[in-house]
Order: sequence, then C-alpha cells, then structure tokens
Amino acid sequence: MKPKRKEQQDYVIRETRKKVIRRKPIPAGEKMLYLLTVLGVAVVASIIIFKYAQLYDISLHIKQVNSEIQSFQIEREQLQREVQTLSNPERIRQFAQENGMSSSLDNGIVVNKSSVLEGMAKLE
Repeated sequence: MKPKRKEQQDYVIRETRKKVIRRKPIPAGEKMLYLLTVLGVAVVASIIIFKYAQLYDISLHIKQVNSEIQSFQIEREQLQREVQTLSNPERIRQFAQENGMSSSLDNGIVVNKSSVLEGMAKLE
C-alpha cells in the first residue's frame, strides 16, 4: 500500500481593493470660526497673564510700603525716646545753669549778661 499523498490545495489569489474615502474639505466659514476661537482664547489668556503681572507689581509695591512704614515707626519710636530724654525737667534745669541762667520762682527766668556775652563770643 502506498501512502496517500495529500492533495494539493489550490490557492486562489484574489485581488482586493480598498475603497479610499476622501473627506470633504472643511468649509471656509468653519475655518474662520476655528480661527476666531483660537484668537479669542489667546486674547483671554493674554489678558489674564497681564492682570496677574499687575497683581504681582501691586503686591511688590505693598511690601515695599510696609517695609518703609516699619522703618518710619522705628525712627518715630527713637525720636519719641529722644523727646522724653530732652524734655526731662532736671536736664533742662542743668542745661540752663550751664549756660548761665538761673531760676527764680517769683521773677521768672533770670539771664546773667556775662554768660550771654560769652555765649555770643562762642558763636562768632
């Protein structure tokens, strides 16, 4: 007995064609609508960025003003302390005596002429 041979199968090659479906071009009106939409978004984004830049500048200016206020408050406190020390009645009395003035409760303040002339000579 002979072994059976497999029957050769006939292959049929079929040519297939794909249908290419062309899309219709986008109408001009729709293109303009897209363009205007993109431009609108760009304008809104630029306005938002501009406003944020302004806010940043304003906050920077506020910080500078606050630092100036703090420095002025420190200076004011120093000047108030100086006013307190200079308005001390004992210091005023001592300064007046050093410059030749004497106090009399009945007659008011008396100025010695010799001390005034010495003071004038010092100024010249």
